[in-house]
Amino acid sequence: MTKKSYAKVNIFLKIAGKRDNYHELVSRFVRVQNLFDTITFEQGTFDEFTLEGNFGCTTQQNTIFKAYLKLSAISSKVEEFFTSHKVTVDKNIPEFAGLGGGSSNCATFMIMVNQMCSLGLSKDALSEIAVTIGADVPFFIYEYDSANVTGIGEIVKPFEEELLDIHTYTPNIECNTGLIFKSFRDNHYKEISIEDSKKLLNMKSIDIYNSMSIDEANDLYKPALENYSELTPKNYSLPINCYFSGSGSSFFYIT
Repeated sequence: MTKKSYAKVNIFLKIAGKRDNYHELVSRFVRVQNLFDTITFEQGTFDEFTLEGNFGCTTQQNTIFKAYLKLSAISSKVEEFFTSHKVTVDKNIPEFAGLGGGSSNCATFMIMVNQMCSLGLSKDALSEIAVTIGADVPFFIYEYDSANVTGIGEIVKPFEEELLDIHTYTPNIECNTGLIFKSFRDNHYKEISIEDSKKLLNMKSIDIYNSMSIDEANDLYKPALENYSELTPKNYSLPINCYFSGSGSSFFYIT
């Protein structure tokens, strides 16, 4: 079994408040149709869960492995399945780049296991498990092309709009998400109002893109720039109206 694991961008990303150790957000996630990893379950004989791919972390730290542990606890069929199959990931999505590659891989793996092991879990049930692994994972569970994402990432509602031709560019910079959020809290903290949230959540992505600047659209851009001064579109000969995805370091533009 083989399945595409798509990247995402944040058309806008605004902070709405705090919950425990998390920030509550208001965001529009859009799937990037032309950028994806490929996940394959390959047959063989294996003594333990086997994950192959060019990852920037150990197997134990990988979101796919974390999902495997969660699903194995639900059904013994999962562990049994992976004595006769390994997981191979063909990586194309840059890591640590704000494009959700690890979260997408996790969700895609969960969807595949749910099908192959006949677990019978609904999208909502998968999402409840997914959010315990990563805040962005639920969006990818639902497989929407465009969605409004709120809470700490667990509230995902489809947004009907035309598909967008999104182009991404990732500089050779690994943004430290924790550092960027610290800078946001220390130097740039603000919360979007309920009225402004409703306005953005009801606007089409292309209209937002054409009406807001890079720092207006993403609350994390200024904190990112504060820590990585080279993160300006002109440094990479990108269009002036580029946007910044997540906590970076990827830029994107729409044609």
